[in-house]
Amino acid sequence: MKTNVTLKLDADLLRETRVIAAEEGRSVSALVTDRLESLVRERKAFERARRRALARLRKGLDLGWTPPQPRHEFHER
Repeated sequence: MKTNVTLKLDADLLRETRVIAAEEGRSVSALVTDRLESLVRERKAFERARRRALARLRKGLDLGWTPPQPRHEFHER
């Protein structure tokens, strides 16, 4: 379902937008729709990556490190 939206744009911005849309052989509506969809996709992708990164941080990373043995176990006195 599509809904109409009314925008208030600076006249120069609208003129340049119409030029860009015409150069791409598209309508201003299609141009704006594509840009907004791209913005939403990028935000969603960023949030997914952010959640994954935070989950990894909470889980931690096993480096396989074990504390060294005390010196007295290596050397007999």
